[in-house]
Amino acid sequence: MVSFMTSQADIKNENMEDTDREIRMKARNLSVFYGEKQALFDINLDIQTNKVTALIGPSGCGKSTFIRCLNRMNDYVEGCRVAGKIELDGYDIYEKNVDTILLRQKVGMVFQKPNPFPKSIYENVAYGPKIHHLVSGKAELDQLVEQTLRRVGLWEEVFDRLDAPGTSLSGGQQQRLCIARAIATEPEVILMDEPCSALDPIATKIVEDLIHELAQRFTIVIITHSMQQAERVSDYTAFFHLGKIVESGRTDQIFHDPGNQQTKDYIGGKFG
Repeated sequence: MVSFMTSQADIKNENMEDTDREIRMKARNLSVFYGEKQALFDINLDIQTNKVTALIGPSGCGKSTFIRCLNRMNDYVEGCRVAGKIELDGYDIYEKNVDTILLRQKVGMVFQKPNPFPKSIYENVAYGPKIHHLVSGKAELDQLVEQTLRRVGLWEEVFDRLDAPGTSLSGGQQQRLCIARAIATEPEVILMDEPCSALDPIATKIVEDLIHELAQRFTIVIITHSMQQAERVSDYTAFFHLGKIVESGRTDQIFHDPGNQQTKDYIGGKFG
């Protein structure tokens, strides 16, 4: 793992309890404020290693605010204040000595709408590894681009037009290119904010299958408004409402035997 903290943090990570190694990220007593308005209230959640965790809940409940805390994207929001702790592999990512550039290398993000860089297909994938100096030459970079595009099932579709703009691809292909861009830097975690909401059913199925494959290698957190999608793709689910987690646990338990009536009502479509 590439450290984004000081050498003391490396020592702390080496001494982690074995039971903690199953948890890639954890939030403890996390609260977020936008000016005087509080958006999240004392969130506690574990993100399991090499599993898919779905965040569900009605619009405005705090899902996007939470997911953007996991790679400190909220640092760019004027007036945003974060209290509490988020750890990645034992590191507190809100410590003052955290390099946020390296943090975002380890916690990649895929957004709701496909947003390829205004560059070629090749450069969309190569950009991250180049700026982070993860490759030593053109041949190694070519190999990494090919391997990454193969991982997301794009290589056979684009190998003969790598110089074409990323925006020339279909919506579903663009989203897979954005996923390729996110995984090219070998992150620990991939954050996905409604990655299928702008896609047709066929492209959605392809991306969902890809999520299952990627979870063998990466830890994934996904926001979705589709209860069917959450049940299909995730191992764990957290239900957010009014800035709080109402209930979290294994997806099969949340969907089939929830412990909270509000969870049952939301999954059953009674509100939201």
